[in-house]
Amino acid sequence: MHIEDVMQTYGDYLTRVAYLYMKDEMLAEDVVQDVFVKFYQSAQFEGRASLKTYLVRMTINRCYDELRKQQRKKESFFAKIFRRTDQTPESMAVAKTEMGEVTTALLNLPLAQREAIIFYYYEEMTSVEIAELLGISESTVRMRLKRAREALRKVLTDMEWGDEV
Repeated sequence: MHIEDVMQTYGDYLTRVAYLYMKDEMLAEDVVQDVFVKFYQSAQFEGRASLKTYLVRMTINRCYDELRKQQRKKESFFAKIFRRTDQTPESMAVAKTEMGEVTTALLNLPLAQREAIIFYYYEEMTSVEIAELLGISESTVRMRLKRAREALRKVLTDMEWGDEV
């Protein structure tokens, strides 16, 4: 079976499976595309299960990889802002609640500051890359990041976090 036939036969189904995990159509399509590329590049399918089962398993595994990557980005973002190092189960539960508050605070920032934070922490771009992308100077990017961090700290401290921040 040629790769085109495989993509035609299973593409829509795998995209629906990926969507159930990713909850985002574009990410689901990216995952399925990665699965087909990996399937094409590696000849690991041995025929012990059906091709559909094999591709679904590959899709699910790729979704898990992507979700872990996204979680690491969120945790990294949170850690960089608050410099937290405690990792007890209780602190992790509190951190999950706080993450929702951080997201809310982030969404309330002015667009320029929010944009800088998202590109820097979520997209892991450097200040030079952000400056090129936005067509502004690197010092402007650094200033937006500084102001955004200060605003987030203030908002979150006002939410009665006390000494935790």
